[in-house]
Amino acid sequence: MILEKYSFGVGDRFGHQGKAQLQAIINAEKHGINITPVWNKSHREHTIIKTVPGDVRTEADEAIKALGWRGSYYVDADHINLKNVELFIDSSDFFTLDVADFIGKSATEDEINAFVDKYGEYVGSLAIPGIDETIEITKRQILEIARKVLFAVKEAGRIYRHIKSKKGVDDFITEVSMDETDQPQRPVEMFFILAAIADEGIPAQTIAPKFTGRFNKSVDYVGDAAQFEKEFNQDLAVITFAVKEFGLPSNLKLSIHSGSDKFSIYKPMNKALRKFDAGLHVKTSGTTWLEELVGLAIAGGEGLSIAKGIYAEALSRFDELCKPYAAVIDIDKSKLPLPEVVDRWSGAEFADALRHNEGCDKYNPYFRQLLNVAYKIAAEMGIDYLNALGKYERIISQNVMKNIYERHIKPIFMG
Repeated sequence: MILEKYSFGVGDRFGHQGKAQLQAIINAEKHGINITPVWNKSHREHTIIKTVPGDVRTEADEAIKALGWRGSYYVDADHINLKNVELFIDSSDFFTLDVADFIGKSATEDEINAFVDKYGEYVGSLAIPGIDETIEITKRQILEIARKVLFAVKEAGRIYRHIKSKKGVDDFITEVSMDETDQPQRPVEMFFILAAIADEGIPAQTIAPKFTGRFNKSVDYVGDAAQFEKEFNQDLAVITFAVKEFGLPSNLKLSIHSGSDKFSIYKPMNKALRKFDAGLHVKTSGTTWLEELVGLAIAGGEGLSIAKGIYAEALSRFDELCKPYAAVIDIDKSKLPLPEVVDRWSGAEFADALRHNEGCDKYNPYFRQLLNVAYKIAAEMGIDYLNALGKYERIISQNVMKNIYERHIKPIFMG
């Protein structure tokens, strides 16, 4: 399988918005932008919602059939490792190998020394087309990089080979993910990470590095947008160079695990894609679930009551819900409205507080982040929540489609 130039990953925690998500892709195609849809769901989300990986495949297949999509599409086993990959083997054809937890763990001294010896030829000045400054490389740098990332890449190799033993060589797409770590990877580090990936024989088609700044769930990028733009451009340049240098797949491209709604960096991303004529995989998260809540609120009646009830419960279980996502949320609890205040809101007021519109003075990013991690409460409602999604499908699906197409696809891929 060869992943197309542009691809867009959509999460759908409750499995009801596949057609709306695909319609956003179809709308882009009508305007000459070909994007491949990738449905993704993590093991953690499956565990909380009580679904199985096969449910995502079923949703994707049904959406494809219903809308008559004739292009490629994939189902991503999102952020998997050796402990849970087996659950995804049958239903997935895209595997995000998450090895961030292994960064900093050391490979054996023999493995490290062999790596340093092999790549000692790069010691000195390295000029990479597309990067203005020459990269200076020392043997000590290569040693430090090997100590930091070699074990993690070898772990990716172990996961890849396990999947290959079950699915064959050409029946899935591989992504290597290192984004959920503390420090961004510099260009020289990316270069040698790609060298290690090649050594492991991993035919990676996308790689998700860590960038400067905060990529919090469902809110805008927090950080220096100019620095992000520089890193993004440098990574594109390094990938182009490393593909030829190490014999990696020619379609290898960056994967951005955006956490959704990184509006302030979409313009520089679009600019860089045009400059390098580069591909891109974007992986969103949680934004569809939040658009369900927006739709329920706007619908009023039972829908609004459900949305308000989920918020009240979320506030009462704040620590429980936020702890698993502590690295990707920043919530000032003092700026969260009290349930009795929210209870007096109209559907439009609830939607204005939740919907990511920084031009609206009612928008509350803390309210939005808390509800992002509160999908566990909706899952506990079981059939009552799913019935509400069915009852208010028309208004919810319009919100889901418009959010993906207008707020994400257009600025990233169309400019």
